[in-house]
Amino acid sequence: MGGFDLLEVGAKHRRRLWWRGRFPRSFLARSEASSRSWQENFIQTFLERDVRQFGVQSPPVALRRLWMMLAHYHGQIWNASELAGSLGESHTTVKRHLDILTGALMLRQLQPWHENLGKRQVKSPKIYVRDTGLLHALLGVPSFPFLQGHPKLGASWEGFVIEEILMSVGERNAYFWATQSGAELDLLLFAGGVRYGVEAKYSDAPGVTKSMRIALDDLGLRHLFVVYPGSETYEVEKRVTVLPLEQIRKRLVVRSRTAT
Repeated sequence: MGGFDLLEVGAKHRRRLWWRGRFPRSFLARSEASSRSWQENFIQTFLERDVRQFGVQSPPVALRRLWMMLAHYHGQIWNASELAGSLGESHTTVKRHLDILTGALMLRQLQPWHENLGKRQVKSPKIYVRDTGLLHALLGVPSFPFLQGHPKLGASWEGFVIEEILMSVGERNAYFWATQSGAELDLLLFAGGVRYGVEAKYSDAPGVTKSMRIALDDLGLRHLFVVYPGSETYEVEKRVTVLPLEQIRKRLVVRSRTAT
Protein backbone atom coordinates (compact mmCIF):
# COMPACT_ATOMS: atom_id res chain seq x y z
CA MET A 1 0.00 0.00 0.00
CA GLY A 2 1.33 3.41 -0.97
CA GLY A 3 1.23 6.58 1.06
CA PHE A 4 -1.13 9.52 0.72
CA ASP A 5 -1.83 10.96 -2.70
CA LEU A 6 -3.21 14.32 -3.75
CA LEU A 7 -6.72 12.98 -4.25
CA GLU A 8 -6.81 11.89 -0.60
CA VAL A 9 -5.36 15.02 1.02
CA GLY A 10 -6.90 17.62 -1.31
CA ALA A 11 -5.37 20.26 -3.57
CA LYS A 12 -5.05 22.79 -0.73
CA HIS A 13 -2.49 20.49 0.92
CA ARG A 14 -0.41 19.96 -2.22
CA ARG A 15 2.62 21.87 -0.94
CA ARG A 16 2.54 20.04 2.38
CA LEU A 17 2.36 16.67 0.62
CA TRP A 18 5.30 17.63 -1.58
CA TRP A 19 7.41 18.98 1.29
CA ARG A 20 6.65 16.37 3.97
CA GLY A 21 6.11 13.37 1.70
CA ARG A 22 3.45 10.68 1.55
CA PHE A 23 4.10 8.76 4.77
CA PRO A 24 1.10 9.40 7.06
CA ARG A 25 3.12 10.06 10.23
CA SER A 26 5.30 12.58 8.44
CA PHE A 27 2.42 14.30 6.66
CA LEU A 28 0.17 14.42 9.74
CA ALA A 29 2.84 15.47 12.26
CA ARG A 30 1.85 18.43 14.43
CA SER A 31 4.94 20.45 13.54
CA GLU A 32 7.67 20.63 10.92
CA ALA A 33 10.19 19.57 13.56
CA SER A 34 8.13 16.48 14.43
CA SER A 35 7.79 15.59 10.75
CA ARG A 36 11.56 15.83 10.18
CA SER A 37 12.26 13.86 13.35
CA TRP A 38 10.04 11.04 12.09
CA GLN A 39 11.80 11.08 8.71
CA GLU A 40 15.25 10.85 10.30
CA ASN A 41 14.13 8.02 12.58
CA PHE A 42 12.63 6.17 9.62
CA ILE A 43 15.87 6.49 7.62
CA GLN A 44 17.95 5.25 10.57
CA THR A 45 15.64 2.31 11.31
CA PHE A 46 15.46 1.35 7.65
CA LEU A 47 19.25 1.34 7.27
CA GLU A 48 20.07 -0.37 10.57
CA ARG A 49 17.32 -2.98 10.61
CA ASP A 50 14.97 -3.22 7.62
CA VAL A 51 17.50 -3.22 4.80
CA ARG A 52 19.28 -6.27 6.26
CA GLN A 53 16.19 -8.30 5.48
CA PHE A 54 17.02 -7.74 1.81
CA GLY A 55 20.44 -9.37 2.22
CA VAL A 56 22.56 -6.22 2.45
CA GLN A 57 25.47 -6.68 4.87
CA SER A 58 27.16 -3.31 4.33
CA PRO A 59 27.55 -1.06 7.39
CA PRO A 60 24.62 1.37 7.90
CA VAL A 61 27.02 4.32 7.64
CA ALA A 62 28.10 3.24 4.15
CA LEU A 63 24.50 2.67 3.08
CA ARG A 64 23.49 6.10 4.36
CA ARG A 65 26.28 7.66 2.29
CA LEU A 66 24.96 5.80 -0.76
CA TRP A 67 21.37 6.89 -0.13
CA MET A 68 22.45 10.51 0.43
CA MET A 69 24.51 10.39 -2.75
CA LEU A 70 21.53 8.98 -4.66
CA ALA A 71 19.41 11.83 -3.30
CA HIS A 72 21.81 14.23 -5.00
CA TYR A 73 21.35 12.21 -8.20
CA HIS A 74 17.56 12.54 -7.92
CA GLY A 75 16.15 13.18 -11.39
CA GLN A 76 19.42 12.37 -13.17
CA ILE A 77 20.53 9.62 -15.53
CA TRP A 78 22.09 6.66 -13.74
CA ASN A 79 25.88 6.56 -14.03
CA ALA A 80 27.22 3.59 -12.05
CA SER A 81 30.93 4.29 -12.67
CA GLU A 82 30.71 7.91 -11.56
CA LEU A 83 28.80 7.09 -8.39
CA ALA A 84 31.02 4.10 -7.57
CA GLY A 85 34.11 6.29 -7.92
CA SER A 86 32.68 8.84 -5.50
CA LEU A 87 31.87 6.13 -2.94
CA GLY A 88 35.01 4.04 -3.39
CA GLU A 89 32.95 0.96 -4.27
CA SER A 90 32.78 -1.26 -7.34
CA HIS A 91 30.08 -0.35 -9.84
CA THR A 92 28.55 -3.83 -9.47
CA THR A 93 28.18 -3.34 -5.69
CA VAL A 94 26.60 0.07 -6.14
CA LYS A 95 24.20 -1.29 -8.77
CA ARG A 96 23.23 -4.17 -6.48
CA HIS A 97 22.47 -1.75 -3.65
CA LEU A 98 20.54 0.48 -6.03
CA ASP A 99 18.38 -2.48 -7.04
CA ILE A 100 17.79 -3.40 -3.40
CA LEU A 101 16.66 0.14 -2.52
CA THR A 102 14.43 0.06 -5.61
CA GLY A 103 12.93 -3.26 -4.57
CA ALA A 104 12.29 -1.82 -1.11
CA LEU A 105 10.29 0.98 -2.82
CA MET A 106 12.67 3.68 -1.57
CA LEU A 107 13.93 4.50 -5.06
CA ARG A 108 12.43 4.51 -8.52
CA GLN A 109 14.37 3.58 -11.63
CA LEU A 110 12.34 5.15 -14.43
CA GLN A 111 13.25 3.24 -17.56
CA PRO A 112 14.13 4.94 -20.86
CA TRP A 113 12.10 4.60 -24.04
CA HIS A 114 14.06 4.23 -27.25
CA GLU A 115 13.16 3.38 -30.81
CA ASN A 116 14.59 3.73 -34.30
CA LEU A 117 14.56 7.51 -34.81
CA GLY A 118 17.98 7.96 -36.35
CA LYS A 119 19.16 9.67 -33.16
CA ARG A 120 21.38 8.55 -30.30
CA GLN A 121 19.06 8.00 -27.36
CA VAL A 122 19.72 7.54 -23.66
CA LYS A 123 19.42 3.91 -22.56
CA SER A 124 20.10 4.18 -18.81
CA PRO A 125 17.34 4.76 -16.23
CA LYS A 126 16.62 7.93 -14.31
CA ILE A 127 16.89 7.73 -10.53
CA TYR A 128 14.34 9.19 -8.09
CA VAL A 129 13.86 9.02 -4.34
CA ARG A 130 10.20 8.02 -4.37
CA ASP A 131 9.14 9.96 -1.26
CA THR A 132 9.99 13.66 -1.48
CA GLY A 133 9.85 14.07 2.29
CA LEU A 134 12.69 11.56 2.63
CA LEU A 135 14.46 13.23 -0.30
CA HIS A 136 14.43 16.59 1.50
CA ALA A 137 15.65 14.95 4.72
CA LEU A 138 18.50 13.18 2.90
CA LEU A 139 19.48 16.45 1.21
CA GLY A 140 19.44 18.23 4.58
CA VAL A 141 16.97 20.90 3.43
CA PRO A 142 15.64 22.40 6.70
CA SER A 143 12.42 24.06 5.53
CA PHE A 144 10.25 24.75 2.50
CA PRO A 145 11.62 28.31 2.07
CA PHE A 146 15.11 26.79 1.87
CA LEU A 147 13.88 24.28 -0.71
CA GLN A 148 12.72 27.15 -2.91
CA GLY A 149 16.34 28.27 -3.21
CA HIS A 150 17.87 24.81 -3.44
CA PRO A 151 19.53 23.50 -6.64
CA LYS A 152 17.30 20.40 -6.47
CA LEU A 153 14.02 22.37 -6.38
CA GLY A 154 13.06 21.55 -9.98
CA ALA A 155 14.12 17.90 -9.66
CA SER A 156 12.14 17.54 -6.44
CA TRP A 157 9.01 18.90 -8.13
CA GLU A 158 9.60 16.59 -11.11
CA GLY A 159 9.84 13.52 -8.89
CA PHE A 160 6.74 14.54 -6.95
CA VAL A 161 4.73 14.99 -10.15
CA ILE A 162 5.91 11.70 -11.64
CA GLU A 163 5.13 9.74 -8.47
CA GLU A 164 1.65 11.28 -8.24
CA ILE A 165 0.87 10.44 -11.86
CA LEU A 166 2.13 6.87 -11.62
CA MET A 167 0.06 6.32 -8.47
CA SER A 168 -2.94 7.28 -10.62
CA VAL A 169 -2.31 5.59 -13.96
CA GLY A 170 0.09 2.79 -13.05
CA GLU A 171 3.73 2.09 -13.86
CA ARG A 172 3.47 -0.55 -16.56
CA ASN A 173 3.53 1.75 -19.61
CA ALA A 174 5.55 4.67 -18.26
CA TYR A 175 9.00 5.77 -19.41
CA PHE A 176 11.16 8.84 -19.87
CA TRP A 177 12.82 9.73 -23.15
CA ALA A 178 16.04 11.58 -23.89
CA THR A 179 18.56 11.97 -26.71
CA GLN A 180 22.30 12.47 -26.45
CA SER A 181 21.83 15.89 -28.06
CA GLY A 182 19.70 17.14 -25.16
CA ALA A 183 16.05 16.64 -26.13
CA GLU A 184 14.12 15.10 -23.26
CA LEU A 185 10.65 14.20 -22.02
CA ASP A 186 10.07 13.69 -18.29
CA LEU A 187 7.32 11.10 -18.70
CA LEU A 188 6.05 9.14 -21.70
CA LEU A 189 2.76 7.29 -21.17
CA PHE A 190 1.02 4.75 -23.39
CA ALA A 191 -2.75 4.50 -23.04
CA GLY A 192 -5.00 2.65 -25.47
CA GLY A 193 -2.25 2.59 -28.08
CA VAL A 194 -1.84 6.38 -27.88
CA ARG A 195 1.19 8.29 -26.60
CA TYR A 196 0.99 11.15 -24.10
CA GLY A 197 3.82 13.22 -22.73
CA VAL A 198 4.23 14.97 -19.39
CA GLU A 199 6.72 17.67 -18.46
CA ALA A 200 7.09 18.93 -14.88
CA LYS A 201 8.09 22.59 -14.70
CA TYR A 202 8.49 24.57 -11.50
CA SER A 203 7.64 27.89 -13.10
CA ASP A 204 4.90 30.51 -12.79
CA ALA A 205 4.01 30.44 -16.48
CA PRO A 206 5.82 27.71 -18.45
CA GLY A 207 5.78 27.84 -22.21
CA VAL A 208 6.74 25.46 -25.02
CA THR A 209 10.44 24.68 -25.34
CA LYS A 210 12.41 23.36 -28.29
CA SER A 211 12.81 20.06 -26.44
CA MET A 212 9.02 19.73 -26.10
CA ARG A 213 8.48 20.30 -29.81
CA ILE A 214 11.10 17.66 -30.65
CA ALA A 215 9.38 15.17 -28.35
CA LEU A 216 5.96 15.97 -29.85
CA ASP A 217 7.20 15.32 -33.38
CA ASP A 218 9.70 12.50 -32.88
CA LEU A 219 7.50 10.47 -30.54
CA GLY A 220 4.19 11.26 -32.23
CA LEU A 221 2.50 12.41 -29.02
CA ARG A 222 -1.27 12.84 -29.04
CA HIS A 223 -0.93 15.54 -26.37
CA LEU A 224 1.72 17.01 -24.07
CA PHE A 225 0.81 18.15 -20.56
CA VAL A 226 3.03 20.60 -18.69
CA VAL A 227 2.44 20.31 -14.94
CA TYR A 228 3.31 23.40 -12.91
CA PRO A 229 2.66 24.61 -9.32
CA GLY A 230 0.03 27.19 -10.36
CA SER A 231 -3.75 26.98 -10.30
CA GLU A 232 -4.83 27.92 -13.85
CA THR A 233 -5.20 25.63 -16.86
CA TYR A 234 -4.42 26.99 -20.31
CA GLU A 235 -3.42 25.79 -23.77
CA VAL A 236 -0.18 27.31 -25.03
CA GLU A 237 -0.48 25.84 -28.51
CA LYS A 238 -2.10 22.92 -30.27
CA ARG A 239 -1.47 19.65 -28.39
CA VAL A 240 0.21 21.39 -25.43
CA THR A 241 -1.67 22.21 -22.21
CA VAL A 242 -0.30 23.73 -19.01
CA LEU A 243 -2.18 22.63 -15.90
CA PRO A 244 -1.87 22.13 -12.12
CA LEU A 245 -1.02 18.71 -10.75
CA GLU A 246 -4.49 18.08 -9.33
CA GLN A 247 -5.93 18.23 -12.88
CA ILE A 248 -3.63 15.72 -14.55
CA ARG A 249 -5.33 12.58 -13.25
CA LYS A 250 -8.68 13.51 -14.79
CA ARG A 251 -7.13 14.56 -18.09
CA LEU A 252 -5.17 11.37 -18.53
CA VAL A 253 -8.08 9.10 -17.59
CA VAL A 254 -10.48 10.92 -19.91
CA ARG A 255 -8.05 10.88 -22.83
CA SER A 256 -7.11 7.23 -22.38
CA ARG A 257 -10.80 6.31 -22.47
CA THR A 258 -11.30 8.43 -25.58
CA ALA A 259 -8.32 6.72 -27.23
CA THR A 260 -9.88 3.31 -26.72
